[in-house]
Amino acid sequence: MTTLELQQPPTSLDASDFNHTPFYCEENVYFLCKKLCSNGIADAQGSDLFVVVISNDNKQIPLWHQKSSNRADGVILWDYHVICIQRKKDGDSHLVWDLDSSLPFPCPLATYVSETVRPSFQLFSEFQRFFRVVHVPLFLHHFASDRRHMKDSEGNWTAQPPTYEPIVAEGTVLATIYQIWICAQLK
Repeated sequence: MTTLELQQPPTSLDASDFNHTPFYCEENVYFLCKKLCSNGIADAQGSDLFVVVISNDNKQIPLWHQKSSNRADGVILWDYHVICIQRKKDGDSHLVWDLDSSLPFPCPLATYVSETVRPSFQLFSEFQRFFRVVHVPLFLHHFASDRRHMKDSEGNWTAQPPTYEPIVAEGTVLATIYQIWICAQLK
């Protein structure tokens, strides 16, 4: 693949080409990043990729153009959401890889922000979104998913889990999505 081809958004990829379990965005993004690295869309080590966790202390963040929404505008209130951003080789363009979005896949960052995050839309303070950015090489090495945040107080699943086993971290420092959000202690 030439440098020019790496700069252009891939045209042969579709969101359906990637693992996707509804409501398990952090695991979906983990596998998406691995696939982007292994198939040459991204750097083999993921140095051009960043995982972004979007949430707040209230665990209530509105995002638009989400496939899980029942509304015409696609807005949904997530407790958190995880996406992947790719810095293209030219350094001036960035792509968002969001398997839960109804926008183009991948989507230019400027379009994604204006249509999904909608920074010009006035929100009540309890819905303000915060962004935690983690470089993909760290994320792939340290991320683990025990899925306990997807169970209610009686131990029942709030959403059907993926059919594969939970992700086990490669590194000695393990980080669940909660730990990435609260602690951000990946090294």
